[in-house]
Amino acid sequence: MSTTSLWPIVVYFALVSTLVTGILLVSYALGERHRPNPDSEEPFESGIVTVGYGRFRLTAQFYLMAVFFVIFDLEAAFLFAWAIAFRQTGWLGYGEAMVFVAILLAGLAYLWRLGALEWGPARRAIRAGQPQGRGT
Repeated sequence: MSTTSLWPIVVYFALVSTLVTGILLVSYALGERHRPNPDSEEPFESGIVTVGYGRFRLTAQFYLMAVFFVIFDLEAAFLFAWAIAFRQTGWLGYGEAMVFVAILLAGLAYLWRLGALEWGPARRAIRAGQPQGRGT
């Protein structure tokens, strides 16, 4: 490789570096300076004043349900793509889609049997053999 073929890359690199440095200097010179203000540190959501503490803990069931949503949302995306290409895939594509759905249904049945979809404490207490009632 000769040095004559490298000069456009060097010129390009120099121009990009100059442009980036110039933009950073101009934004520093013209940019707004940060002035501490207690109101600007307050969380603001759609014009609603916050109430309470925003850093509360969520149970594992919440995250488990979020994972279920992602899994079945992806299933819907895959099946939508399959439906769009249905004529091109033919019966082989139909069979593969049915295998895909069967695997997902088997996973759902397993999770359902495991009790992962139950949020209420009453059913989990019954499964664990604990007595049911408010005083316990």
